[in-house]
Amino acid sequence: MRRLIQGGTIVNEGRSFLGSIIIEDDCIKDIIKGNLTARGTFDEVVDATGCFVLPGVIDSHVHFREPGLTEKADLESESRAAAFGGVTSYFDMPNTNPQTTTIVALEDKWARAAKSSHVNYSFFFGATNANSKLFEQLDVHSIPGIKLFMGASTGNMLVDQRDSLEATFRVAASLGLPVMTHCEDSGIINQNMKAAKERFGEDPDITHHWEIRSEEACCQSSSLAVELARKYKTQLHIAHVSTAKELSFAGHPEDEGRITLEAVIAHIIFSNEDYLTKGALIKCNPSVKKPADRAAIQQALMSGRITTIGTDHAPHLLSQKQGGCAKAASGMPMLQFSLVSMLELVDNGVLTIERLVELMAHAPAQLFEIDKRGYLREGYKADVTIVQPHQSWTVDEACIQSKCKWSPMMGHTFQWKVIHTFCNGHHLLDNGKLDTTTRGERLSFRNTK
Repeated sequence: MRRLIQGGTIVNEGRSFLGSIIIEDDCIKDIIKGNLTARGTFDEVVDATGCFVLPGVIDSHVHFREPGLTEKADLESESRAAAFGGVTSYFDMPNTNPQTTTIVALEDKWARAAKSSHVNYSFFFGATNANSKLFEQLDVHSIPGIKLFMGASTGNMLVDQRDSLEATFRVAASLGLPVMTHCEDSGIINQNMKAAKERFGEDPDITHHWEIRSEEACCQSSSLAVELARKYKTQLHIAHVSTAKELSFAGHPEDEGRITLEAVIAHIIFSNEDYLTKGALIKCNPSVKKPADRAAIQQALMSGRITTIGTDHAPHLLSQKQGGCAKAASGMPMLQFSLVSMLELVDNGVLTIERLVELMAHAPAQLFEIDKRGYLREGYKADVTIVQPHQSWTVDEACIQSKCKWSPMMGHTFQWKVIHTFCNGHHLLDNGKLDTTTRGERLSFRNTK
């Protein structure tokens, strides 16, 4: 099967230029710069005039809820949302039921995804207080890394014993596996929650969530993660950084690039002021914090302090999002709207479209050493997203692909739209129509050294 994408502005490796892409079967065959006519015959020609042609987005932080929590979401529904959002690869987190903390559970997830995931997939292996010896049984070419919850969140996977934390960082380093951390100090959070309940009642109003899951809780835990990463020379990726202070943990020459930071959409676009209008819909862990923190994170996107953008896509039933700090579930579905949200920030001058592509495609591929993805290059897998500006549309329930059928973006009008998504050369999304027969591939890692 030969396909031609022609006439669009290609954004790749720090450059934007007019050109065309030839796809042959599942790979990129050629990239033609300028208005030169592609030679040969094609089974399909896609006119990308007026559009931007990007590498498919790699979201290294999602919670698709399967197995065990499929009333909220599942691999089919959320990978469908990914396709509609221009996301062609994802890494799913281990806090499912059962947790992905055994080889059997990991293999079960791979089998499930092979049957139902529309886009490419992989799964983090979860650390516990007692399973670091299992790490040596993992195929380092099949997983992105180890996920370590240093703060209690959905799924109760907290690792809080010092010797277990040391073992996780030590063994991961010996295997060359990155450790991705959720950093919040549970002791500080518990003290803050107790004080809030004494003052405001058993379910404090959601406007206090950022005070309970506080800056101090994040920084204390992140500081410990950095200490352990430096001790064992572990590749550490701190997930969903939510405070300005945490930005100082990255960028030190002596770390030789081993300590990196992720920002997620919630902390990039929301602040604690938004609790007044969106309530618990934007309750997440870590919490969204002050406008100054949001501004610092946005600035860090362009400066390089932030390495990757993820979503922490975490659907719940709308009924589970009712209540305040104690009762409402934490997490929100954002996968379908991550790329267009960031393109909105491009329009607002927060970052360039070239930097957006770096954060959402190139950097995840490089950091986790994904084989032949994340770039538009000859011989690489043909994961391609085509977006068009000046396409006004408003988020409503009907357009939401996630199983939970709600989003904090409901009612928001975007000016960018994902028009086409190609995954492994398949034309997966074509002007709002999804090829439901297409399945993604299991990602592979660290085979190109």
